[in-house]
Order: sequence, then structure tokens, then C-alpha cells
Amino acid sequence: MTSFAPQHWIVAPGRPLRGSLRVPGDKSVSHRAVMLGALAEGTTRITGFLEGEDTRATARVFQRLGVRIEAPGPSERVVHGVGLHGLRGTAEPLDCGNAGTGMRLLAGLLAAQAFDSTLVGDASLSKRPMRRVIEPLTQMGARIDAADGGLPPLRIRGGRRLRGIEYALPVASAQVKSALLLAGLYAEGETVVREPHPTRDYTERMLAAFGWPIAFAPGQARLSGGHRLRATEVAVPADFSSAAFFLVAASVVPGSELRLEAVGMNPRRTGLLTALRRMGADIREENAGEQGGEPVADLVVRHAPLHGAEIGGELVPDMIDEFPALFAAAACAEGRTVVRDAAELRVKESDRIAAMAAGLRALGAGIEEHPDGATIVGGPLRGGRADSRGDHRIAMSLAVAAQRAAGEVRIDDVANVATSFPGFDALAREAGFCLHPGE
Repeated sequence: MTSFAPQHWIVAPGRPLRGSLRVPGDKSVSHRAVMLGALAEGTTRITGFLEGEDTRATARVFQRLGVRIEAPGPSERVVHGVGLHGLRGTAEPLDCGNAGTGMRLLAGLLAAQAFDSTLVGDASLSKRPMRRVIEPLTQMGARIDAADGGLPPLRIRGGRRLRGIEYALPVASAQVKSALLLAGLYAEGETVVREPHPTRDYTERMLAAFGWPIAFAPGQARLSGGHRLRATEVAVPADFSSAAFFLVAASVVPGSELRLEAVGMNPRRTGLLTALRRMGADIREENAGEQGGEPVADLVVRHAPLHGAEIGGELVPDMIDEFPALFAAAACAEGRTVVRDAAELRVKESDRIAAMAAGLRALGAGIEEHPDGATIVGGPLRGGRADSRGDHRIAMSLAVAAQRAAGEVRIDDVANVATSFPGFDALAREAGFCLHPGE
């Protein structure tokens, strides 16, 4: 299984952030492009593919399942599809690394195959609950066994006959929705998924791009089995979640003006923009267009004094991955920021509420945890030592907060940044961060 040697960063206040940056390709789109390309008929060409450990793990899984995938250049993949029923089983476990998206979506896809499969992950992924995807897939006829508490590894029995269901998600989750839709490709009848709040619709958009009849609107999606996927070309936009760290950093570091190029602007992904603007951020959108079936735009962000705000409700699903960056913004803002309705953060790669609370407290921030969020009181930050707990988004968010600290900050256990944002440290230095690997 994937593992990383512990590393740390030494971070100090840098210069104002200036210039233009292109962050890596969108992780969610990259995962799905490989998956649907593998199941399609024909050859799918992917540009802008995220060269992260998570997405590479997904590609390796499909290679183990008999799909030929070529990498003719950096951030490029050529996927030779085998069709819906062309995957070949393997007795060896399929390693998803740190990728919760990969494991949950694969659970839906593999539940309909003729062969047995076992999905494993690294130490962090092995602690993430999978029951919320196992239960509805079981209702469709799947057989999935997990460790105590619904944790990985997942042992998926092949040869099951799936049937479409109508399922109302108890908690909004794009990953669970996507797993059910992928299982629905193979199911008899119609699969309908309803959500309490709309979540990102990457899977729906990409299924349509690959030619599968699907009807979707905010909060619901429906499709029937019995069709086929046709290979296509996918241009992956820049990842909004990766851009988020620079949006916050340029907002809080005086003198900054930074352009982030061709960022994916899926409306179910950009809740952080609303939250930052609510806090007084100066961010404008330019050169709007479309790339790979997804809306994109350049984001130009200038430093602006931020103030506290109330963040919760329907905004939460649209920014669930960006909350660590928001916590960093709140620690640098004037006044009190209250985050509510975000209990999902406690079951991500780490307990992100606890991890950010501990990290920011180590830098002198005032922060009080709630079961579903936190209250953060902005103010001066000091140097110190903080632990990312092996969570890539915590590490990068603490590096952002350190740009406003009065002294040097050591951030421990940062190796997992490679899962989602390889080269973050180099790009951050290019933008103006003072960030270096520790000895």
C-alpha cells in the first residue's frame, strides 16, 4: 500500500504574492476521466491530468484490471477503453493509496463486475468510513464486506445482478452519489439519486460527455442501464481546491495581486469564493470559458482586509474540501468567524476541524471547536510548530497562515501533499512564499 516518509517544511513570512500561476489539473475530473475512459469504447485522450499520487493510484488500478494507459507526456494520458464489460479481475488487492474518491467510486463500479475485487488504501484511507456507500450499493444488490466499523479494506463480490433504486442521500456527498451512478450503468432499470443539498456534478457532466443518457439538475440525477460510453477527449481544468490556497494567501498578505489561470469554476465547487467575498475578499473572474465540459475562468485576487463571517448551511457542500483554507483566512481576519454544519470535516483524511484547531492554536490563534465546526477569532499569529497530521490540505493551509506569522513556523508530516498537489512548495515559492523543506 502507498506510504510516504515523514517530511516537514520551514515556513516564514514571504513577500507579496505577484504574477500569474497555473495550478495542477482538477483531481476530481482526473479520477473520473480515467474511469470513464477505461469503460468507454475507443481511445480517450486526457490533457491537464493531475500528476498526483491519488490520481496515479486510480490509473494503476485500471491497469491492473487490464486497461492499457499510456503517458506520452507530463499531465497527459491515453486510455484505451475496454468497454463496460471488458475489465479483467485480479486476485491481488487494488491499492487506492490515499484516494477516498477513488475507493468510493471504484466500489460502485466494481460492484457490478463478474469478478471479485479487494480495495485497500494507505493508513489514512483505512480509517475513513465506507458504510455510507456500502449501504445503498447493497440495496442495489451488491455484496461488499468491510472491516469493523465499515472501514477498508473492501471486499467486493462479483457476479451480482444489480437493480436500479431511488435513493435519498441522508448526507450530501458527491462521492456516494457518483458511486451509485456508476453502479447504475450496469443496473436493471433506473437509478435515481436525490441529495439534501446539491453537490458537485462532475460525474454527471462527464457521463454526458462520454455519450451516456443522463438527466441531472442541482440536487438530483437519474440514469438507466443498458447504454454504452464512447471515448472522447478530456481537457482537465486547473483544480479549484489547489487554487484555494493561493486565493487565501493573496487575500491576506498585504501588497499581493495574483492571477490564477483557467481555474475550474463548477458552481458546486466554488463555495469558497462566496465565503471569501462575504469576508471582504477582492477576487474577480476574467476570461470565462469552458474546458473539458467544465466552466473555467482566470481568478485575479488582490489583498483586502478580511473580516469575520458566519459560514454554514447550503454553502457547506460547495466548499467541503476548502474549509482548511477558510480556517487559515479566518485566523488572519478581523473579528469572529463561525463555521457550522460541517461535521463531514471530521471524517476526511484527518479530523480536519481538530487538526486545523490544533495547528492554528500552535500559532497563537483563538479557536474553539464545535461538533460541526468551529469559532475562529482572528488576530496576530506567532511562529511555532504545527502538525499537519499527514493531511495534505492541512499542511498547505498552515503554510498559508504562516505567511502572516511573526516568526518561523515548522509544519510537520507534509509528505502527503504529493497526493493532490505535487510541486506545491516550488509553486508557492514562485508566487512569493518563504517555504523550504526542513533538514
